[in-house]
Parts: sequence; C-alpha cells; structure tokens
Amino acid sequence: MAVKIQTRTINPDICRTLIEAGTDPLLARLCAARDVASPAELDDKLAALLPYQSLSRCTEAASRLADAVERKQKILIVADYDADGATACAVGIKGLSAMGASVDFLVPNRFEHGYGLTPELADIAAAQGVQLLLTVDNGIASIAGVERAQALGLDVIVTDHHLPAETVPDCIIVNPNQRGCNFASKSLAGVGVIFYVLMALRAELRQRGRFRPSEHSLSDGLNEPNLAELLDLVALGTVADVVPLDHNNRILVSQGLKRMRAGKMRPGIRALFEIARRDWRKAQPFDMGFALGPRINAAGRLDDMSVGIACLLADNEAEAQSLAAQLNDLNIERREIEQSMLQDALNAFPESLPSGQTTLVVYQNDFHQGVVGIVASRLKDHFYRPSIVFAPADNGEVRGSGRSIPGLHLRDALDLVSKRHPDMILKFGGHAMAAGLSIREENIAAFQTAFEQTVRELVHADDLAQTYITDGSLPAADITLTQAQNLARQVWGQGFAPPTFTDEFAVIRQQAMGVNHKKVWLRKEGCEFEAMFWRCTEELPTRVRTVYRPVANEWRNNIELQLYIDYWEAA
Repeated sequence: MAVKIQTRTINPDICRTLIEAGTDPLLARLCAARDVASPAELDDKLAALLPYQSLSRCTEAASRLADAVERKQKILIVADYDADGATACAVGIKGLSAMGASVDFLVPNRFEHGYGLTPELADIAAAQGVQLLLTVDNGIASIAGVERAQALGLDVIVTDHHLPAETVPDCIIVNPNQRGCNFASKSLAGVGVIFYVLMALRAELRQRGRFRPSEHSLSDGLNEPNLAELLDLVALGTVADVVPLDHNNRILVSQGLKRMRAGKMRPGIRALFEIARRDWRKAQPFDMGFALGPRINAAGRLDDMSVGIACLLADNEAEAQSLAAQLNDLNIERREIEQSMLQDALNAFPESLPSGQTTLVVYQNDFHQGVVGIVASRLKDHFYRPSIVFAPADNGEVRGSGRSIPGLHLRDALDLVSKRHPDMILKFGGHAMAAGLSIREENIAAFQTAFEQTVRELVHADDLAQTYITDGSLPAADITLTQAQNLARQVWGQGFAPPTFTDEFAVIRQQAMGVNHKKVWLRKEGCEFEAMFWRCTEELPTRVRTVYRPVANEWRNNIELQLYIDYWEAA
C-alpha cells in the first residue's frame, strides 16, 4: 500500500496572534494548523457557547415542551441505540424530570424494530397514553413514524443531527443540518442538540415563572436546574459519536471532562471508568471514545440499549456497578464476534487489493447486524478503502454499515448510487465518514458493482494512498515529558486531530517487547528518547523516518516520556 506523510499548513499570522495572547508556542502552532481563527476559539467557558436562539425551531420546541410540563402531559423519548442516542436519552430524562416533566423513554431494539421512530413504535407510544413524542439522535428520516403518531393524536418533536433527505417529517424539527438553519456549528451530536433544547426550555419555564426565586425560597415551584450537571453525559456522547470537535463541541467536551476529573459525574460514568480500568481523575477524550463509548455501544449492538441507558441513569454506585459489569460482559462478547467476522471478511480478499479496486463490500449470512459497522471500520483501516459490511435482516433484506476515507463523502456516494439505481437501495443515511443502508439480499452483487463504479468516479489515485497528516518536525528541546502532559490535557478528536509529528532518528538500541512489539532507543539532535514500535517484529535499520506521538507513560507509579510510533520507514 502506498504511504504518504504530509505536514499541516500553519497560518503564521494566527500563530503569532495566539502566542501574543499568551498561548504556549507549541500549542499555538498546533491550533494555527487546525483552522483556529482567533484566541477566542481557545476559550472553553460555557459563556462562549453559541446561543440556543440561533438553532432553528429550538425555542418552538421548548415552548411545546413547556406546555407539556404545565399540562402534565406524558412525554416519551424515542432514542437511538448507540452511545450518542443513549447519552441523549439520559440527558433528556434527567433534564426534563428536573423541570417537572412526566417523561419516560423507549429505545428501539435493533433486531425487532429497526432504526428510529417507526409506525410500530408510534402504536406502542399511543397505547401507553403518551401525548408528546420526543426523538433524540434520530427522527429526521422517520416520515412514516411521525405520520402514524400524528394520526393517533400524538404531537412529535424531532431532535436530530443526521443529514436530512429531500423530504423530512412534518413536525417541529431541531437539527442544525436541516435546510434554513443558520446555527454556526453543524457538528452537534444528538446529545448536544437535546442539551440545547433543554437550555431553551429552562429559559422558557423561567420566563413563565415556574421556578422558585432562589433555592431557599418557600414559594411554590421547582428549583431551577443546573444543566451543567449533565455535561459529563454530553461530553461522552459527543466524543463517542465521532462528530467533528469544532469550537462549540470542544467547549462541551472540555467542560464535561473537567467535571469528570473533579469526580462530579454520574455514578454510571464513574462505574464505566472503573470497569474499563481507566483513571477518571485524568479523563481524556480517548477514554470516552475507546473505553466508555464501546461498552455502552455493546448493549445496542448485541442486546438492548436500555441496559446502557439504565447504567447512565443509575442513581447509586451499587446499581451502576452492576449495570457497568453487564455492559463490560457484552463488550467482551462483541469483541469475540468482531474478531471472527473480521477474519472471515479478510479471508474474502487478497492481502493486497488489485490496483484499480476502490471499494470493499462484504456479506455473509451468519454475520451479526450489531457488529457490521466495527468490522467495516477495521477493513477500511486495513486496506484504506471505503468499506461496507452487510448482515442479514428480515424479509430477504440485508442491512449494511459503511466507513469511508477522507477523500470520499460516503452518504453522498450512496445518494448517487440511489439516484442511478432507484430500486436498489431501500433506505440509507449517515455522514461523510459513516453511513448505513438496507438492500435486498439478491441485489448485493449489483450493489457492489454500482458502488465500485460510483466511487471510481469520485476519488483520485492520491485519495487511495494511506496518508499520515502530521504537524511536521518537533525540535528535540520540545520533546519533553512536560509537553506530553500539556498536550494530553487538551481536547483533541475528530476534526481537531491529536498532534503527531514526523522526524528522522538514529536507532541506538532495540529490544523485543512481548511477541509483536519493540522498545527502541532513538537519538535526535544529541538527545535520546525511548520509543514504542507497536506491531513491529522486524529489525530496524540504523536510521528511520517516523510518525510519532509524545506520550506521558505511567507505569508502577512512575511517569516517563515515551514516543509512540504510528508509522516508520527506512530513512
């Protein structure tokens, strides 16, 4: 596979402005290469959040929810079955309950109900005496479900962040990506959208005089809730859903991280940290994306997301720990299924793909619906090609999940396939880097051909080369434990990538670590550094060019600087 190492372009004027404003020079350099336009974008205070008034129909949704609170109407939250949906549901339940609402939730079972607000779920809600349906992290595509709910006399509010199709449900919709919405952050996760609706609802109820003047007042009414108490959930869902961390999202994540590090978090989140053996006192986005998020997602992938939501809603440590243990067991099972499916998928392709092949499409009739997205991601990483993995569903249908590379907007590619072959894709949706779809089983081969042809037209040869985008060379004087610790305290993630650097080093000494790794001592500019080469068994040459990350490695109560090597080649 061809490999390219590129260096981000730094805006020198912005870099200088950031330094003059007091930003650490290395951090200023990194931010100036990530489209930060001013020192204000490094402000992580809640006051710097975009106003809820700029999110289309947010105040309208708040007004309808306030009416439901005052009329004591029963509200039912319909959630998605991933970590974003689970945290959004928990935020909705806790926030609405704190403002006096009568609220419950229903999360579709992936295997029984499919995705989103369906007509069947509308029937279930009506049978429960629900008067207002509130979707979180879904609903923008639920035209039939909304119509059915309205026919049964239910009002519907959709809160979502997924890209809309040409036709959307006829109801109140709060979605930064809907047409006509001028909200400056198009990257809010589903949990971020419902958090904004709650901010608007609190303001609406305050205006209606529903809250006590102060905590110590003896007058009727509720204490005004502190919505910042929900930011641990907001941060978790935002990171786990891998949405771009623009300035607005970085504020939400940063504030949530601060609460976690101070121990001010839900018992369920604390229990997930403990079961994953991660230290919440040093919480980082990595913990949420690769330790907590996958354990919550395991419930929706293999069983019922109600377990994950119950963990997030748990009010005491004992209950939270029990539910976190269940989630951990599901995650272990998920890993086993994933490894088996991934091996089957890899066996379907040669080790090196033909030079002209731009996509991967895989299906087996024993694949598990709940794990296809993870396997697609692993295939994409292995071959650096847009990948879609299908598993059997019902009535002769198969459901697929896809992952893409930076050069291809996956949802747009599926939209083009759908327009060219109107009867092929039954339904689809998603984002640039991830999407889902359903087709008939007998159309898999035809879809594979159509998808390959479409992607060939959309990508260039350079798009298919594994590319490491780095922050360039790092002077040896800046490769320090202090800098590694400083970088670890920042909020990095999707769209605001963790810093990596590229340099040449002399190889001083090398030794095997376990079966597949190596510890290597490198030298640059007269300074020696300890480095870890993961999944590396070959003997290194005397000089190597690397892509690496400085890491503050903790081992047996000691903290030391190590370089983690993401890629190397002979220099």
